[in-house]
Amino acid sequence: MAKDEEVLVVPARLLDELGSFSGFQHNVDRYLPAILDRNNQSFLPRSMVEDDPSFKQLIPYIILECSDANQTQLFQYTRGKGQGEKRLHAKKSIGIGGHISIEDTTGDDWYNTGMQRELEEEVKIECGGQQRVVGLIYDDSTEVGRVHLGVVHIMQLFSCKVSSAEEDLQFAGFQTIDRIRTEIGRFETWSQLCIQHLYS
Repeated sequence: MAKDEEVLVVPARLLDELGSFSGFQHNVDRYLPAILDRNNQSFLPRSMVEDDPSFKQLIPYIILECSDANQTQLFQYTRGKGQGEKRLHAKKSIGIGGHISIEDTTGDDWYNTGMQRELEEEVKIECGGQQRVVGLIYDDSTEVGRVHLGVVHIMQLFSCKVSSAEEDLQFAGFQTIDRIRTEIGRFETWSQLCIQHLYS
């Protein structure tokens, strides 16, 4: 029997105290310090929290962006069947990331350790870049959205030298924002929210 992964969560009441929201939240400074405070975090079995909205699984959601003089492009892919969240299979995405696991507690910064691990597992980045947190996502309109809280990062890369490092990131590559907008209905909800709020 496979080991039940323990994932990083925050209690739903924390969001209620900070100010409940649904959709995309730009006010990072209001929420992020409390969300990343270890006093508000715990690790719980993933099987227990997958259907329990009283806890929110914390997910770094990293958008890889590169620009030239003419246009901005985003890294996008289609989720294959081997991706962990079965409810998102076959959906297109512009976000790289996943759960922070108890195995990520070896360093001082659990969240960033987990985020870097997820990046290294999913993509091969062959250039430098700078990243910043630009928002939060909470989508209470779907089963998967009600139990996850996304921290949205944009990683501005110095070039478009990125490839998939995981076979379940299918049809991966950079695409212009204009082209992505024309296919927005094929993207998972979190990606749609990011496209609408960050690239409108």
